[in-house]
Amino acid sequence: MTARALVVGAPASGAGKTTVATGLMAALRRRGTVVAPFKIGPDYIDPGYHTLAAGRPGRNLDPVLVGAERIAPLARHGAAGAGIAVVEGVMGLFDGRLTDGHGSTAQVAALLGAPVVLVVDVRGQARSLAALLHGFRSFDPTVDLAGVVLNRVGSARHEEVLRAAAAEVGLPVLGALPRQDALVVPSRHLGLVTAIEHGAAAV
Repeated sequence: MTARALVVGAPASGAGKTTVATGLMAALRRRGTVVAPFKIGPDYIDPGYHTLAAGRPGRNLDPVLVGAERIAPLARHGAAGAGIAVVEGVMGLFDGRLTDGHGSTAQVAALLGAPVVLVVDVRGQARSLAALLHGFRSFDPTVDLAGVVLNRVGSARHEEVLRAAAAEVGLPVLGALPRQDALVVPSRHLGLVTAIEHGAAAV
């Protein structure tokens, strides 16, 4: 890719990937950076939020549908004129087609040569975060795990404990989001409620 790229992944669905990816797109745009938004997989709902946040059409990157060899060219095309591409992952980091991981966030990150930021729902966790991060980083050393965003942090003390846990395995904490009902986007069986249905609250 010619533009810089960053992939937002998670250990599992529902961890807050869309919240973090969309928030990052909006923040970069406010700072004057032209952002190219992408979603891994065929999901058409999340790109609606990406489009609102980035001010550019959200695009899909799906190796299962188009083939792995087309992912980098499609990303280059979609990121033309942008300063950075922000790519939201799908499901858990290594989840793809059944057992082989084809179509996973990890695969697309490798195809793009892009680092991954892992969003972790830390409710009910303390030092166990260190074991989780160690597992995700060591499972596939070809994945460049650049850091972690702590989601649904309970308190300042909770954040302090979690930061210490991440430091044990040498992963930087890039951000922390508190538990906040206002940040919860309604969902249903197909995923999030679409941006259009969500109305002004989507912005």
